[in-house]
Amino acid sequence: MSRHPDPVSRLVEHLQLEALDRDLYLGHPGSGEGRLFGGLVAAQSVVAACQTLPSPADESSLHSLHAYFLRPGRYGKPIRFVVDRIRDGRTFTTRRVVAHQSGEAIFNLSASFARPEQGLSHQAPMPDAPAPEALATWSELRARALGEEPEEDRSPVDVRVCDRNEFRAGAEKGPKRLVWMRLRGKLPDDAVVHTAALVYASDRTLLSSALRPLNIVPGTGYRGASLDHAMWFHRPPRFDGWILYASESPVAHAARGLIFGAMFTPDGVQIASAAQEGLIRVPRS
Repeated sequence: MSRHPDPVSRLVEHLQLEALDRDLYLGHPGSGEGRLFGGLVAAQSVVAACQTLPSPADESSLHSLHAYFLRPGRYGKPIRFVVDRIRDGRTFTTRRVVAHQSGEAIFNLSASFARPEQGLSHQAPMPDAPAPEALATWSELRARALGEEPEEDRSPVDVRVCDRNEFRAGAEKGPKRLVWMRLRGKLPDDAVVHTAALVYASDRTLLSSALRPLNIVPGTGYRGASLDHAMWFHRPPRFDGWILYASESPVAHAARGLIFGAMFTPDGVQIASAAQEGLIRVPRS
């Protein structure tokens, strides 16, 4: 059981891995019900990869990751992270991480790190979005639409959906989605922790973006699971305040949906991009 009552402190605790041997680490997912949140395994895998960088003084930071969710993880059981040092270069460093739980591989990650350098720079403008403080929380918005009492949200990430019809059945929704995210607390001033926390948050809400063109309400009428996940960091990652997560699902077929996402700071700077394919199964009538 976690020693910390607040969700952000619990997340930081779960990101502290135990070194068992060279390139071998042990992590704990904590307690919970149902399938383990895949974003936590991804975040812990990033931490494991970061532990094997050439030296603490190395300026390399994560610039991309590509991962597969192989099997559902479970709460309450430790996870072993095995890191392969694929390449140590002057500019780029590559690592592979496989997460094992109960003797089986559940997650596979390839991560690339790069030292900063000068170069070309451009980005598309941030989409227009209402201020996050004026929006209802995820649980409040869902409860209003379903006529229920809001459930306690124990996630370390506060999510505000910009579309007020997000949880209304029959409401017309397009393939694009905007949500604001921020942590319900403060992270330590550690670049690895901020990177891992953004990876954690990148798996929130992304899959359900593929439901919007079908007018399916998130959390009802389907079974979903992340299949693979990719992420690119364009600027040094910081998760100190609100982040606008813009996502779009251009196609879904054969029970799989594809989603692209972009993360922006409130002043319009794109700090990261994401892509995910997820399994979406609608029960047969």
